[in-house]
Amino acid sequence: MTEFTVGYFIGSLSSTSINRKLARALVKLAPEALHLSEIPIRDLPLYSQDYDADYPPPARALKQAIANVDAVLFVTPEYNRSIPGGLKNAIDWASRPWGENSFTRKPSAVIGASIGAIGTAVAQQSLRSVLSFCNSPQMNAPEAYIHFTPDLVDEEGRVSKPDTEAFLRDYMISFHQFISRVYTAIPRETR
Repeated sequence: MTEFTVGYFIGSLSSTSINRKLARALVKLAPEALHLSEIPIRDLPLYSQDYDADYPPPARALKQAIANVDAVLFVTPEYNRSIPGGLKNAIDWASRPWGENSFTRKPSAVIGASIGAIGTAVAQQSLRSVLSFCNSPQMNAPEAYIHFTPDLVDEEGRVSKPDTEAFLRDYMISFHQFISRVYTAIPRETR
């Protein structure tokens, strides 16, 4: 089984985010061939093209972190029927300056949790639109809108409901297979 490194973004900046808990579960449930690490976005200033000639250290670190992984996973809440501003800001930094888009040809997947019944469906559609413009091949199925209840995932990433645990494990297996298919069609560039 081909091994891949995956950087994951957590759309919420909150240390107690339910999407952070979901990310912990996904790391635990991922196939052994996927090596996951968080790409932090908390310290990024607001993007401005005034920085394009000289990126600040947090933005350079972000672009390097994306360059160091084979694929990216977005674990995001929904804010006001869209993606959180901090996540959009990180994508703006990573996709600039013009012609130096870090997401080009980088396989991606989107998942999110919400206390609402429809999960993060609208935010995910918004994020998919942004990632399309960024030329990131996206895993479109299975879709994953997780209805989060207080006891669903504990602080260690253990999932309390067997059917949800199985779904999340299958989701990560599907993501591994998707990354393999992308790199079969579009060979990886050397880092």
